[in-house]
Amino acid sequence: MQVFSVQRGDGPIVLGQPHGGTFVPDDIAARLNANGQVLADTDWHINQLYDGLVANATVVQSHVHRYVIDANRDPAGASLYPGQNTTTLVPLTDFDGQTIWAEGQEPSTDEIEARRIAYHAPYHNALEQELERVRAKHGVAILFDCHSIRSKIPFLFEGTLPEMNIGTDGGVTCALGIEAAAYEFSHSSPYSTVLNGRFRGGWTTRHYGRPNEGQHAIQMELAQSTYLSTETPPWAFDEKKATRLRRWLVDILDAIQDTALEL
Repeated sequence: MQVFSVQRGDGPIVLGQPHGGTFVPDDIAARLNANGQVLADTDWHINQLYDGLVANATVVQSHVHRYVIDANRDPAGASLYPGQNTTTLVPLTDFDGQTIWAEGQEPSTDEIEARRIAYHAPYHNALEQELERVRAKHGVAILFDCHSIRSKIPFLFEGTLPEMNIGTDGGVTCALGIEAAAYEFSHSSPYSTVLNGRFRGGWTTRHYGRPNEGQHAIQMELAQSTYLSTETPPWAFDEKKATRLRRWLVDILDAIQDTALEL
């Protein structure tokens, strides 16, 4: 099974997709409990949602499920949100705080390191190479990290999540003009929008966002209610909802690209 795939484009935008994969090696899958084997915490159909939105974008997609290792967590294991409920580099629970491993089958420290080398590092090596390539070509690179999540998860946040959640770690990971363009077009859409709310950008956004070097990163966390028929199994892709959402994602991505090329 491929750990990751790269769809190479000529433009300055790189779409990162760390959580859309569902591959779990057989030996690891056998150690998940019934709850874990459902793989509920997947960014369902995220590659399909973004497919073709920007004709010249590069797409770097992980095919490995986050229960194997989370490609959007600090490889050193540091928490993204100290003091708040979250999941770890190799999660021990799902987003509802329920255990995902059979009793006594939680991965050891040595195993987590082996998974980091086998699955986390190759994805990020590819992502870094693509960002360097497009930045060499255009003088600028924009990482747009594509995510989605259930709109109601009491363990992680209160109430209902806004439909579009833009994360720039408080304006640190990209030029303010890029942040403003993303927020302006999101806010003008029919979707509820927040900037640097519960999701301020994961490790990927924070790690690669170096605007002073011409490398910008921004995370978009979408509520799955915006494009799925239901946020419970079977998590079916809703063509009508997705078509409506994609129209606005095109505007957001075009605005980000145009702004970055004018910097």
